[in-house]
Amino acid sequence: MPYAHRPIHDADAHVMETPSFLRDHADPEIRDRLPWVGVASVKPGEDQLIDTFRAQHADPAYRARDEDEILLRKNWAATGSFLPEDRPQALDLLGFRSQLVFNTFLNGRMLATERGDDVPFAYGLARAHNRGMQTFCDVDRRLLATGYVPLRDFELAREMAGEVIAMGCKALLVPSGCPRGHAPSHTGLDPVWAQAQEAGLPIVFHVGGGHRAADGQLLDPDYFENGGDAIPDFHGGDENFRSVDYMAIPTAPMQTLATLVFDGVLERFPRLRLGVIEQGASWVPSFLRYLDSAFDAFRRGEDRLKRLSLRPSEYIQRQVRVTPYPAEDTGWIIRESGPQVCLFSSDYPHVEGGRNPIKRFEESLDGASTPESARQAFYHDNFEDLMGRGLEGIQ
Repeated sequence: MPYAHRPIHDADAHVMETPSFLRDHADPEIRDRLPWVGVASVKPGEDQLIDTFRAQHADPAYRARDEDEILLRKNWAATGSFLPEDRPQALDLLGFRSQLVFNTFLNGRMLATERGDDVPFAYGLARAHNRGMQTFCDVDRRLLATGYVPLRDFELAREMAGEVIAMGCKALLVPSGCPRGHAPSHTGLDPVWAQAQEAGLPIVFHVGGGHRAADGQLLDPDYFENGGDAIPDFHGGDENFRSVDYMAIPTAPMQTLATLVFDGVLERFPRLRLGVIEQGASWVPSFLRYLDSAFDAFRRGEDRLKRLSLRPSEYIQRQVRVTPYPAEDTGWIIRESGPQVCLFSSDYPHVEGGRNPIKRFEESLDGASTPESARQAFYHDNFEDLMGRGLEGIQ
């Protein structure tokens, strides 16, 4: 019996890259310049076992336990995590109608390269990523690939958006932080938003795509110099999120969304949808009110705000969809933000998604305060609104 208890779309799932992921899909002229994918930011030593996991996935005895262990195995040990031919089996066992699929290790690297000085190389790296993602997802129409569009250069961004759509990706992944040299709301990027709107595909942000400290961490490392012992992450290493990092995750998407609203991008592109994925959602209720308070305080003196036909919070409710973490009180977020905002996600096959995400979400949705219509929106309808024509052909 599938894990899902009702029709569910999964707004956050991943491929576990292998070290050659980028080079395998790169243009020949940049292949040798591309790095091997750094895959060590998981459980210490686990990245050294990829060949062992590959052999296990070919072992009938191991595969015989796929159903019983579909959410217990994580990272490369999980069914279909890095072998595309096995992912349809994982989807059948999970029972999700579709999965929006992201990379695991590359968002920070793509952002750092985009903000560097070799702009053509940044777009070549993105192209290799996009080909790899689409190739992985080609095995099953239920797998919805995300293609990265660097926003650094207006013309190259326009061209890359067209490439991503033409190759079959179902969402345009962009950094949630500010591009180098201009705002994310700059009119030079309007052709990107226009192509996404015309194609009926969303723009999505994902954790790892915000501004990061120079050493690659989410926060300035001085925040961790507290006079005590080093704090390990929940994998047991020191390269992933800890409690203090966690608090900074939504800051970049909040600022970028505010800029897109205030500068009229969502006004000019009313059918455009944006997804904020794996960046939590407890911030959304206060963010809606903070947007409106800024609007009320500054509207008299800012012509851009006078041109808006809706209050800022109404643009978010109309056009932005957000994934809560299983540990958050999703019922409260829905009640305070509106039933149209939140999306279910499993984070498969990552450890962060837990062993029973539906159970954890159900516990916070339990009770008369979350009506069935809101549950249906959370598990199914809001994702279909986000993905638009990207779900064509999926029953």
